Amino acid sequence: MPQTKRDYYEVLGVSRNATQEEIKAAYRRLAKQYHPDRNPENRKEAEEKFKELSEAYEVLADPEKRRLYDAYGHEGVSAQFGPSGFDFGRHFTHTEDLEDIFGDLLRGFSGGGSIFDLLFGSESNRSVRHRSRGRDIVIRMRLSLEEIASGVTKEVTFSRFERCEDCGGVGGTGKTVCGTCRGHGQVRRQSSSIFGQFVQITTCPDCGGTGEQVKNTCVKCGGEGRVRRSRTLKVKIPSGVKSQMPIVLENEGHWGPGGAGDVIIEIEEKEHPYFIREGDDIIVEVPISIPVAVLGGKIKVPTLEGNREVDIPPGTGSGTVLRLRGLGIKRLRGGSGDLLVRVIVHIPRHLSSRERQLYKQLADAASEPVPEPRKPERGA
Repeated sequence: MPQTKRDYYEVLGVSRNATQEEIKAAYRRLAKQYHPDRNPENRKEAEEKFKELSEAYEVLADPEKRRLYDAYGHEGVSAQFGPSGFDFGRHFTHTEDLEDIFGDLLRGFSGGGSIFDLLFGSESNRSVRHRSRGRDIVIRMRLSLEEIASGVTKEVTFSRFERCEDCGGVGGTGKTVCGTCRGHGQVRRQSSSIFGQFVQITTCPDCGGTGEQVKNTCVKCGGEGRVRRSRTLKVKIPSGVKSQMPIVLENEGHWGPGGAGDVIIEIEEKEHPYFIREGDDIIVEVPISIPVAVLGGKIKVPTLEGNREVDIPPGTGSGTVLRLRGLGIKRLRGGSGDLLVRVIVHIPRHLSSRERQLYKQLADAASEPVPEPRKPERGA
């Protein structure tokens, strides 16, 4: 993968308003063009190009990933792939599209590898056994707006399966070749239809993809090769994250013979007593008195870092929005949003006799008449 990532739309050769059908068609055409087997003289470069195409397709074919990418660029989706970046075998979720594109290559395939081995492996490693990876762990983390605004480090404790130390993850002693898959780690099911033959390759249910079984079961893990333990991690949450935006902690999930899964932190934003959020801006309504609205003055405005004194210009009408720049949420790509203060003129409902008298005197002394009815502005 290049050091500087290209724009995903540029990689697939589509416009930013391309439909899902156009994106899929572009990927289908380019995937066939850059399949390594069709570029034997430049296989390595074709493989890298194919993976770049697949990363772009993984993001643009998923509505939520595409929305994050359109808003924040590569940084908006990088958290979903972890610090090591996009990994084809781990992060590509559109396997059915590959099987649709390269279905003719799969027919009659007798190796023990997965579709990824078939597409990218050499002749020697296409027959390598598939070792199942551990499952991911999803943790929902609720954060306050203040924590999201500046970023925070949180501690999470969870339970996960780890490799059994007594048997080394094997499940016991006395290894034998699995009788179900005959050591391949996968089983094939072939079916026919009017469209031709189809081959489905799945992980062996008896050996879990290792291709091996044991005669003497491990006492500690009961033959599973793994034991459950508690794990505590410190998680650094960057500023500007949004609800349901995942943060991936690679290899911290359940252990498996083919490697550990990931821990996926899903962010939930707590409701704030004062502010609502719009992107990286925050909005608050602040009532002011009639004298302050007419004459101007100073008021206290809540911010994410405490109260701040703000000047109200004379003649400020109800609904006026004051923009305090840089007092919103810090963005993932640098800079900060703004604090929008919506001023609401407070009309008192319960007047004392003295107040009522003064308002009558003020009305009699008014120098500016109330304007005539007028047509409202559209969108106001």
